[in-house]
Amino acid sequence: MRISSLPSANLSFSTFLLTGFPGLEWAHHWVSLPIFVGYLMALLGNTTILYLVRTDPSLYQPMYYFLAMLAVTDLGLCMSTLPSVLGMLWFDAQMVGLVHCALQQHFLPSFSFMESVVLFAMVLDHLVAIQFPLCYASLLIGPHVALAGVLLGMRSAVITAAPSLHLLKFDYCRPGALSHTYCLHQDTIRLACSDTHFNRLYGLCIIMLAMGSDVLFILLSYTILLHTVLAITSAGERLKALNTCISHIWAVLCFCVPVLGLSIVHRFGRHTSPLVHILLGTVFVLFPPLMSPVIYSIKTQQIRRAIFKVVSLGKLQ
Repeated sequence: MRISSLPSANLSFSTFLLTGFPGLEWAHHWVSLPIFVGYLMALLGNTTILYLVRTDPSLYQPMYYFLAMLAVTDLGLCMSTLPSVLGMLWFDAQMVGLVHCALQQHFLPSFSFMESVVLFAMVLDHLVAIQFPLCYASLLIGPHVALAGVLLGMRSAVITAAPSLHLLKFDYCRPGALSHTYCLHQDTIRLACSDTHFNRLYGLCIIMLAMGSDVLFILLSYTILLHTVLAITSAGERLKALNTCISHIWAVLCFCVPVLGLSIVHRFGRHTSPLVHILLGTVFVLFPPLMSPVIYSIKTQQIRRAIFKVVSLGKLQ
């Protein structure tokens, strides 16, 4: 990054500056504690979900395969930002190279898009289970779900490759630091002197077409699902069917609300406090991976039973 100002930092053309919590630089070690605990709980929670689905035969069902897929995505979302966030807060590691930044900006949106489409796949799973209960077990067998996971992962990686590769070609000459503790696409292109129209338009298009369509299809699926559930004559069966969707609705909200908040702040909150950007950016990468295992552990009876089984076996040993 060719910079004429910032004399205190000896920066090359391929170096960026990450930003901590403005005004709280003296307290970064204290600020890092809840963030570290959040990352640790997210990693342990999602690893536990994967372990339970892998080892407990009662969870060998399509619903839990998709839950394991969500856990893998959440782990990827955590690991995309954990090194730079904690490195910044613990060791004041502000400088980050262009290649590292481009890789982070590839994996972070890739896992975000993956989370969005997995949430859509999960509501489809609920819809098939309620609409076609007799065909459910034969339609969504393990290999089919695994193939769907591979295809969805490839789709997320491919659609974010082009803007990430373009970042490596840009000439960065504007002084200034990135506004987060990790590299975000909107931040990086703001510092570029090259023509960034492709990245701006492409980024907007894939958000609207990929994530926007996922949210739209989730709403449409729940409309069909609600119509089907309300047609069930038995009140007990109706309540049971609705209860299976509660965890998923909470997971969707935990993902969509931070994404929407961060997007609004970046689009319309240019004059808001930098602290707001930092906080929303941290919530965006940490809140969904932290809350998903908590929600499913509390609201899903089979997951609770599997956890109690593991705990009781541990006590016996």
